[in-house]
Amino acid sequence: MKNSFLVVLTLIGIQQINAQFTRRDSLQGGLRVERTSYDVKRYNLNITINPEQKSIKGFNEISFEILAPIQKIQLDLFENMKVDSIVWNKKKLNYTRDNDAVFIDFPEKLTLKSNHKLKFYYSGNPTIAKNAPWDGGFVFSKDSAGKDFIAVAVQGTGASLWYPVKDSQSDEPDNGASIKVAVPNGLMNVSNGRFLGSQDLKNGYTRWDWEVKNPINNYTITVNIADYVHIQDKMPDLDLDYYVLRENEAKAREHFAEVKPMMECFQSKFGRYPFWEDGYKLVETPYLGMEHQSAVAYGNKYKKGYRGFDLSGTGVGMFFDYITIHETGHEWFGNSITSMDIADMWIHEGFTTYSETVFIECIKGYDDAMKYINGQSRNVRNDRPIIGQYGVNNEGSGDMYYKGSLLLNTLRHIIADDEKWWQIIYDYSETFKKKIITSDTVIDYFNKESGLNLTPIFRQYLYTNQVPYFMYKIKGDNLYYSWDNVNEDFNMPIDIEFDGEKIRLQPTVKEQKIKLKKLDKKNFKVFSNQFFVKIKEGN
Repeated sequence: MKNSFLVVLTLIGIQQINAQFTRRDSLQGGLRVERTSYDVKRYNLNITINPEQKSIKGFNEISFEILAPIQKIQLDLFENMKVDSIVWNKKKLNYTRDNDAVFIDFPEKLTLKSNHKLKFYYSGNPTIAKNAPWDGGFVFSKDSAGKDFIAVAVQGTGASLWYPVKDSQSDEPDNGASIKVAVPNGLMNVSNGRFLGSQDLKNGYTRWDWEVKNPINNYTITVNIADYVHIQDKMPDLDLDYYVLRENEAKAREHFAEVKPMMECFQSKFGRYPFWEDGYKLVETPYLGMEHQSAVAYGNKYKKGYRGFDLSGTGVGMFFDYITIHETGHEWFGNSITSMDIADMWIHEGFTTYSETVFIECIKGYDDAMKYINGQSRNVRNDRPIIGQYGVNNEGSGDMYYKGSLLLNTLRHIIADDEKWWQIIYDYSETFKKKIITSDTVIDYFNKESGLNLTPIFRQYLYTNQVPYFMYKIKGDNLYYSWDNVNEDFNMPIDIEFDGEKIRLQPTVKEQKIKLKKLDKKNFKVFSNQFFVKIKEGN
């Protein structure tokens, strides 16, 4: 992470960084000793949600291990939510609030490797999203029968918007979580993991209990409340469950037929579904979608493409449901393999966007896959670097999706050995399964497994907003070529075709030439669909 941080500093500038971010950003995104001194082992969430009041009341029991002796720790809860009490060893603890951070004081220093539990009681009205999932918060809506239809999405905004938590991607509860949510009778709550049962509380509410066996990102812990119908399906090694509005049962049974071929493709390319112990669910939501672990939020209204149109503009994206495929891809990339800091969110979004192309190649073949991924390039803005600022809860450019995916397609064709490429991708998914990593981890891994120095290429695409220009000119039988708009050490090869033969060139920022007998534009082309570059002809 240190090297990446230095690169970002040189790109953005220290003065700009200081001006851009607030104390609240640092408290949410930083890793000070009050966070790094303990490791979360488990969350046990037990809450009541009142749809009429749009309120939450309950507690989170947090189990943790001390990694360094400390007397004060940081948890997080949005400042508009009330801290009712924090209890440890039957004692109420003192605390102070600073923006969304809650600093908890213990009456004695907690010793190294000691294990503890505290119950954090809270209540309040959580933020309502204006435009979920892009704008974090709750969505309180109704189905066609007038029944409550409620869900939450908080990626980037922070899970502490609705429950007390160590709100950092750097720490997941190693021993999973339980999510117990009481909702008015006649409604169901669907959360992550396995359903353990429900209990009528005899007060007009029923509590729905769910259990997660795996480590889980705090922003993917979720609630989904509606009059759901449960559809059960199964693969040989995986339970498939769909929770949909009663009115959509027939549509869902037909539409979700693509789940099995998707799972077969992804498991062949990325390894076994990482959370098989917790099962796989699609849960209908009143917003578009989100990668909630083992409970994927689905709101694409049973349409093909993205809301009924193709983001690639090629037509290829209209044979599958974008939300089903993309959000499920996150189970491997984002939920299983997680970036330590959201500045490295391309680790989630670039690989997951690439999974769409992988699915197309599994079903339709290479040519359609290349058509789709290159069509996505029209969505690349090159507005700022893909990697954001570390330590201040800052994501980089939205180009992390399409440019990140195109970077992976470029790496595939640099390696130029599909058997080796798919093995690298498979082993990457398995090597870092259920682990928290950084961009440097990814770069080091791909360098090692490819046997190539890909670092200058990663730096170009991740840390700058400059797309490489392949410059060329034809003079007689000579092809002159070089890279432009790149870092000085940019070392990417590129392939051309001459008279039906593929030739690999090794351009640098210095002009080179190759002699090709009877060279002209008719018998020469650059494989620009395999490398994310711009082609520019000189005189």
